[in-house]
Amino acid sequence: MGWFWWWPFGKVPEVSARQLDGLLQDRAAAPQLVDVRTLTEWRAGHIAGAIHVPIVELDARIAGLRLDGARPIVAICRTAHRSVPAVRLLQKHGFKEACQLQGGMLAWQREGLPVEVDGDREGR
Repeated sequence: MGWFWWWPFGKVPEVSARQLDGLLQDRAAAPQLVDVRTLTEWRAGHIAGAIHVPIVELDARIAGLRLDGARPIVAICRTAHRSVPAVRLLQKHGFKEACQLQGGMLAWQREGLPVEVDGDREGR
């Protein structure tokens, strides 16, 4: 992936907050959610059902997450900067349908969509 896989800029596939909310309504076809923010950010509020793996740990822990390669994955961060390298890592590991939440959690919250502050689900 080269030296700059972690570069938080560039273009990766993305889904808007409203689109993601709609996708999550169909439990059978819902994408997998990987939240790459810090533990403090995660505890302040996250999307229900997301797995938490800070971006600095994602490459080392991705195999142990047991993600389904046949289902889409949405990477989530605060502002859609850390999720760019997260999508690159997911793609590197063979997850072709990886994308990011456009605008991150800030966009999700601006839309007034629900967040969960308990029920921590660490990616282990």
